[in-house]
This record gives sequence, C-alpha cells and structure tokens, in this order.
Amino acid sequence: MTDRTTDLLPEGLEDRLPQSAAAAARVERDAMVVLGAHGYDRVRPPLIEFEKSMSARMDGLQTRAMFRFVDPKSLRTLALRSDMTAQVSRIAATGLAAAPRPLRLCYSGQVVRIAGDQLEPRRENLQIGAELIGSDSAAAAGEIVALAISALEAAGARGISVDFTLPDLVDTLADGPFPLVPDSREAVRRELDAKDAGGLKEAGGAAYLPLLFASGPFAEAADKLSAIDAGGALATRIAALRQIAARVEGRARITLDPAERHGFEYQSWFGFTLFADGVRGTLGRGGTYRIGGSDEVATGFSLYPEELVEAVKAGEDLGAKLFLPLGHDRAAASALRGQGWRTVEALCDADDAAVLGCSHVLDGAAAKLP
Repeated sequence: MTDRTTDLLPEGLEDRLPQSAAAAARVERDAMVVLGAHGYDRVRPPLIEFEKSMSARMDGLQTRAMFRFVDPKSLRTLALRSDMTAQVSRIAATGLAAAPRPLRLCYSGQVVRIAGDQLEPRRENLQIGAELIGSDSAAAAGEIVALAISALEAAGARGISVDFTLPDLVDTLADGPFPLVPDSREAVRRELDAKDAGGLKEAGGAAYLPLLFASGPFAEAADKLSAIDAGGALATRIAALRQIAARVEGRARITLDPAERHGFEYQSWFGFTLFADGVRGTLGRGGTYRIGGSDEVATGFSLYPEELVEAVKAGEDLGAKLFLPLGHDRAAASALRGQGWRTVEALCDADDAAVLGCSHVLDGAAAKLP
C-alpha cells in the first residue's frame, strides 16, 4: 500500500502554489522598493548563525523558539533564525560599526520558529523590515511608522491601523508617581497585559487601574493618559506620541493601548502594531530598542505579510501567456518577451494553447487570439 503520509508537510509549513507564490514575490518586491527609495540600504544576513551571537544582540529574543543544532566544524551551537532584527543589529555593531549614523538598513527573508501558537500557527514567515540605527527620537520613530505604512500600502494593504504602546510604562511609573517594589513589577505587567482589574489589585497595582481605560482612538486615549499622569512622569513620552501621530495623520487609523506588552519584549519607550482591513491578525510590529553588546539605540519595524498575501492572491495578475507553435519565429518571440509576454513553447503537435493556459498564439511576428 502507498503511505499517504509520505508527502505531508510538518504542521505550520506550506507550499506556495503559483498564484500565492506570485503574490508573495510581488508583495516582497514592492515593499522593498519603497524602503530603498527612502534611503534604506539592503543587507542580507545568513540563514544560520551561532546561537550565542543571536541571543546576545537582542533582549527578549527567545533562543528556545529557534531550531538549534551543533556545527560539526566548530562544535558550537548554531541556530536557524527566527527573527532577522538581531542579525541586522549584529551587522550594524560589527561590519558597519564605523558607518555614519543614523544608519538606515533594510532586509527581507524567511524566518522559522520551532512552534506556532493558537493565534499564529504558521512556523515559517517572510519577514520584511527596516532599522534606523543610532536614533530613537520621536522624529526617528515618526519616520519609521510612516515608512511601515508606505511599505504596506505599496504591498496592497488597505485600511491600515496603527496601535501605539509604551513598553516601559510600568517601570517609568513605578520609579515615579506609582511606586512598586521590584518583585511586584512583573506581576503588574502581567495583569495589565491580561486586562484583569481584579488581578491588578491583588498584585498591588491598584494605582494602575486607570491605565486599563486609557486606550482607544489616539487623541482621546492620549488625553486620558495625560490626566492620569499627574506627576508628569510620562509628559515627554506623551508629547513624543503626539508628534509621531501627527506625522501619519490621515494615512492610517491610530489607536493607543499604553499598557500593551505582548510582542514588545525588546522595545524600550515606544512600540507600535500594524493591522489592515481584510487581513487576519497582526501585519507587523516595531518600535525603539537598544542593540545588545554595543547598547546603541535604534528604531525599526518588521512586517510579516503572509496573511496579506492570502488576502490579495486571488487578484494577483500572473501575466498573459503566449503560445509558441512548432517552427515559430524565435526572434519575434524574444521581442514579445521583452514587452512583458510570458511564452509557452510547443514541444509536440499535441500541445494545445488553451489547455496550457495561453490566451494568445504567436502568428508570424504578432500575438493573436486563437
């Protein structure tokens, strides 16, 4: 008997068939064109690195989420990348350490993790991103948010939404108007993430309850956050958020959830999440951070457009195919390929234009309907 499991793919992995593959290639190309047009130079790190190098460059990067194995040459542990940001950080801190700052770099490539989750079962993703290294100012963050929106628009996303957050919110308030002992901070963060008012009180964070309600459309939520911040500990951050929002006003819906922490493990004072109409889940994240080892500040974003590809693939134009009969004019066929035609050459008399998906047939030097 034939083993029907022989050709099964591992859970969370998939083949991209022609329509989907074309959409994925176009999304990647169009997004990268935008990044290059804004002065971001492309880098291309390797698929595999030493595990220690990856983990050292980015706080919060979980090596246990990576496929790891021993290098037979060095006998050191290697890891298959699950995030390219750490690799770009390494490049900035080593090969481009002497390059003028702020340094603008962009990248795209496949990343893989050991396991998916309920919200995102996919284990292999295309990651597209940009990093502005040497600045984490409001101006830098504004540039990065605007650039992420432009890249998504070029890729075909519509109805884009951006949700702002303040990843260091608890630490900032705990060091000022809402003091917390170090042991309580993680519990307060956890309950804020869960939006659990009862749990927040039990964790000793009753003073943080108003943060649960300081979220929603940006202008209204920023005013609520300002009202909570009676001591002014967040004044500069709120002013920076307003500056960033003004940079992209009218281009996207902007919301604020100041206590959101999920997915922002290595961000510092600012983070943002990207969404789009008709696309399931999160399209990307970004924010400010510090590069491990060099402690250099940076601002960047990563897009994960797999669900955008699923949303737009049905309308992806693969291009018209032109059937080339036996004995056709090869010079004419070459000229038509130069004009954008995709040609399919007959190999025998039995080959049929319609069966092979061709809309036109080469007749002499011209493409004609069959």
